[in-house]
Parts: sequence; structure tokens; C-alpha cells
Amino acid sequence: MADSEGLDLIEISPSAKPPVVKMMDYGKYKYQVQKKVAEAKKKQVVIEVKEIKFRPNIEKHDVEVKTKSIEKFLDQGDKVKLLMQFRGREMAHKDLGLAKFTEILKYLVETKSAVVEAEPKFMGNRVIAMIAPGKKK
Repeated sequence: MADSEGLDLIEISPSAKPPVVKMMDYGKYKYQVQKKVAEAKKKQVVIEVKEIKFRPNIEKHDVEVKTKSIEKFLDQGDKVKLLMQFRGREMAHKDLGLAKFTEILKYLVETKSAVVEAEPKFMGNRVIAMIAPGKKK
């Protein structure tokens, strides 16, 4: 019957008694499935993680430049990984670097309404925090 109509006979449930089959144009079916997958892929949003490095003795202007780039990343909808790296004698004054780091985080949360996903924590000679864009008004 499927041959006479120029369709394919597709087995839906082979383990059922009797087996369930369906008459359809298999090539057309595969094409429709492919189109649905492509449409779903086009609508999905890809969130990237950008990384910005700081040093404990960073100057005020350098902080401003880096925070502007962080704000740009947040506006684009990307997450940002903030990293402060300590070297040599800077390790003796981790508290000063951490204070500057939390100040930068606080500024970003207040001005860009960013959400802190991971609080600042020490991992060896670096402090790492993760922020994400906040809800848009």
C-alpha cells in the first residue's frame, strides 16, 4: 500500500504486538526535523565567560579602563571572571589586594546591577570571582 502511494513504511514500535508502522515520506520527515533543529539552534543564546586580570598595585586609571571593558562584556550578556594575581612580595599584603578587589566588585554590582555568582576566594596566589549580568529594566 505504501509503495503504491510512493511513501515509505516506517516502523514506530517494533516491540508491540502487532508492530506499529506508519506510512510517510521519510526524506520529507528528515528534512522537517533538520529544519526544526536549525530553528532551535538559531534562537538559543550562547553565554561566554570573559576573563579580566588585575594586580594588587594597579593604578586608578587602569582600574577604570578595565571596569569599562567589564561593563561592555556585561552589556553583551557575557559572564566575567575577575582574577587578581599576586606575585612575590605582594603575597605578604593579600589583605590590601583583596580590599581593592572587593571595592571593584562592589562598584560593578552597584553601577551595572551585576550579580556575583562566585564570591572572591583565594586559590594559591590569586583571588577569583565570577559575575554575571543582572536583570534588565
